[in-house]
Amino acid sequence: MADKKETADAAPKKKGKIKKILIGGVALLVLVGGGVGAGVYASNAGLLGGGHAAVDDGKPKLVPKSEQKHPTEGEGGGHGGDEAAPENHGMKPPAGEGGDKYASTYYPMEKEFTSNLQDSAHFVQVGIAVATPYDDTVITNLKTNDIAVRSAILMALGDTTEEQVMSSDGKRQLQVRLAKAINDTLKQKEGFGGIGNVYFTSFVVQ
Repeated sequence: MADKKETADAAPKKKGKIKKILIGGVALLVLVGGGVGAGVYASNAGLLGGGHAAVDDGKPKLVPKSEQKHPTEGEGGGHGGDEAAPENHGMKPPAGEGGDKYASTYYPMEKEFTSNLQDSAHFVQVGIAVATPYDDTVITNLKTNDIAVRSAILMALGDTTEEQVMSSDGKRQLQVRLAKAINDTLKQKEGFGGIGNVYFTSFVVQ
């Protein structure tokens, strides 16, 4: 009788131990699976190396001020930080204190531009430099399409009136129109604009 009682007491104890082991194993699998899932998500989100965010799509990239080159390192001019994003065609977006977050590359275009003014006997001769907050790809595209860009600039100058070139406001409006003309040409040729502002390095009306 005593043997039968001991056997009956041992059976529930074995079942209890097996239950605990099974619960522990399931909990371990859940933890491991959760960790693997989190790792896969972080990798795909670009939080870890090798994620989709690191894929280069071939488009120009904005250059943070912290990564800007020294003027002697870059081809085509120095870097600054007071430019707008290119799609604004020269109009600055709202910026926090301390200036814009992206650096600017300046590139002076070769040769001055001369054009008759609209409905006037006078003509205008201007030197132009452009600025971009993107990497050197934009300047390379500008050089590659120099003839098309120069043509667009001359057409924009030809649509300018004498009154516009005689006032500061008119000149600022002309800067915006020239930036748009350049960006439109680059978009047509390369699929991307990238010019933030246009500056006059010389301006003569005769």
